[in-house]
Amino acid sequence: MAYRALEQPRIGWIGAGRMGLQMAARLLDAGHDVAIYNRTAAKAAPMVSRGAVAVERPADLADRDVVFTMVSGSDDLLQVTTGAGGLLTDPGQSPSLLVDFSTVSMDASAAVREAGRKRDTDFLAAPVSGNPKVVSAGKLSLAVSGPQDTFAAAEPLLALFGARVTYVGDDEVARLVKICHNVLLGVVIQALSEVTVLAEKGGTSRAAFLEFVNHSVLGSMFTRYKSPALVNLDFTPTFTNSLLLKDFDLGLAAARDLQAPMPVASAAAAMVASALGAGYRTEDFATLILEQARRSGITLAAEDVKVDDGLEAP
Repeated sequence: MAYRALEQPRIGWIGAGRMGLQMAARLLDAGHDVAIYNRTAAKAAPMVSRGAVAVERPADLADRDVVFTMVSGSDDLLQVTTGAGGLLTDPGQSPSLLVDFSTVSMDASAAVREAGRKRDTDFLAAPVSGNPKVVSAGKLSLAVSGPQDTFAAAEPLLALFGARVTYVGDDEVARLVKICHNVLLGVVIQALSEVTVLAEKGGTSRAAFLEFVNHSVLGSMFTRYKSPALVNLDFTPTFTNSLLLKDFDLGLAAARDLQAPMPVASAAAAMVASALGAGYRTEDFATLILEQARRSGITLAAEDVKVDDGLEAP
């Protein structure tokens, strides 16, 4: 069946991590009726205090019109959808539409799509690009795949989450698009680390160099919002080197399967592996600049200056 847009759909939400909370908040801000499940119930408390209703099991959301999932990985998605007490296990009902925002494997995504098909639940794979601050600034980007008519019906609802919603094709192709995105993320941060260290070693400050880049034709939302970390060495994690290397591995595996050589990405993956070997496992992947500095024979110090990250909420 094809999901039909409703003016005020009853919404279910699964996943109250940092990203999930910020995204669900946008639905509440838009006046939607939201029920939420999280494995650790206390983490859903901020949404409950704002008007969401907490449920005890994913299956308790089966009567909702639309359910969104934002979980940590493939196993979590399978558990909350087809595992014990999962969303798609209630014998009497299922949502009309399930949208998954997580970064998961194509196999897991396809398994959930098939489980939904058997219960007349349409499924959209919609991995996102951004972090919680990007969400709160209204600048999140979504790549969406699945039935095009379902996407068209759901697009106004998806648009609540950010600046750009892009339909990329059928079935699970959005998963490959997200992996390609994350490979590019790794290549760009490694290249940015290299030239920033070169500029500093040649006599300029990181703040001055990155200000120049960010106001040039090469500047982007990404170079701006990573600049504070590179300048002030605040590596509070938004995405770790461990996760980045995992996505490099997935991207390079897809490149081998599709016979699309990626020599630059391969070199960048080796640099990420080097950072992991140096012990940068739980910090933000911007720690790549520390490894680049070490290889260049210098030690970086925080510059302790205010840097615009371009993410002030409108």
